[in-house]
Amino acid sequence: MSIPSDSSPRARLAAGIPSVHSSIYWRIGFSVGDQVVLVELPKGNGSEATLILRDIEMGRARQYARVDQVACPADFAPAGGLSGDRETANAQAAAECLRRAGVTHAYGDRTLPLIFVDYARQAGIVVDCEPDRWVNERRQKTPEEIAHLREAQRVTEGAIQLACQLIARASARADGVLMHDGAPLTSERVRAAVDHWLLDQGYVNPMSIIAGGPGASDCHFYGYGELRTSQPVIVDIFPRNRASKYNGDCTRTVVHGDIPAEVVRMHAAVRAAKAAAEKVIKVGATGEAVHRATMASMIASGYAFGLPKADSPTSYCAMTHGTGHGIGIDVHEPPLLDIKGPALLAGEALTVEPGLYRQDLGGVRIEDMVIVTQDGCENLNNLPDGLNWK
Repeated sequence: MSIPSDSSPRARLAAGIPSVHSSIYWRIGFSVGDQVVLVELPKGNGSEATLILRDIEMGRARQYARVDQVACPADFAPAGGLSGDRETANAQAAAECLRRAGVTHAYGDRTLPLIFVDYARQAGIVVDCEPDRWVNERRQKTPEEIAHLREAQRVTEGAIQLACQLIARASARADGVLMHDGAPLTSERVRAAVDHWLLDQGYVNPMSIIAGGPGASDCHFYGYGELRTSQPVIVDIFPRNRASKYNGDCTRTVVHGDIPAEVVRMHAAVRAAKAAAEKVIKVGATGEAVHRATMASMIASGYAFGLPKADSPTSYCAMTHGTGHGIGIDVHEPPLLDIKGPALLAGEALTVEPGLYRQDLGGVRIEDMVIVTQDGCENLNNLPDGLNWK
């Protein structure tokens, strides 16, 4: 990062579509489907924030956005006028806003589009990257955010229960295929039932993981086709509340009918590893320390760690991913509970989701959401984590 050599005001610049750009939405508390520009200029001991967006959105922005000023690109048209391309015009307006304020040096967050840097530089303004801007602030959830997450997790648990009971209470055909309402029960049918239920609760649901049998040895296999008795089925659901925009994220594993002894053993190891990880979580503990506790527990239970090698037998069984991640407006947020994971902060929301995966059998995973406290963590889940859901 370059060091400014003058005393001009230091501005901060951000741009994105709030409906999909979580940091922008988190900062301004206002959602719109077109790109906006946020310019923060020093003022006294603080700053003054100007939001630049389409003129037709200015009225709502003045009413709801957490900013000091609302403008449109035409308010900051450069001498040569604005481009007919909307994103280019936004970049031109941002550069002109900075220029009029006498800014010669600005900082952009890690997501600032390069076109904004280019137009600022054309206006004689140096733009440097401020990679950690908003990252730690977003990690530490407010009481209001925790309430949103608690509600999202409550609803997510309802969806998990629906899916697991639908699988557990199905009948089995002679060949082991599960049946429901006279037709084979597939991952797609269970996923559709979950989608419909969550829509009624006011949630948007990305493609849920309903993964049964050997395919689930890939931890991010979504699952497709017929489900079968005596096979573990991973049910991982992570919906977003349409109003608050905060996510739930929960995983359980269900087995219809007789449960194979190896699945019981895998499940016990996953449960023990999750408990070991949660014991380490507290303010100041690192994400790496949490992950290493998971690793130690899995190894103590007799399982491996890491992806299978080309010559690994199909019976190779291991945990192949990190222990968890932050969650909030995005379902995956910093920090990672993994090697080099940072020190944990008060109030951040984390998933804890150890799992075991075996190519000839499938997978077992359990996932809860916790809030980091000074002396430990608060688990937001109330749903049982067993394999039998009848």
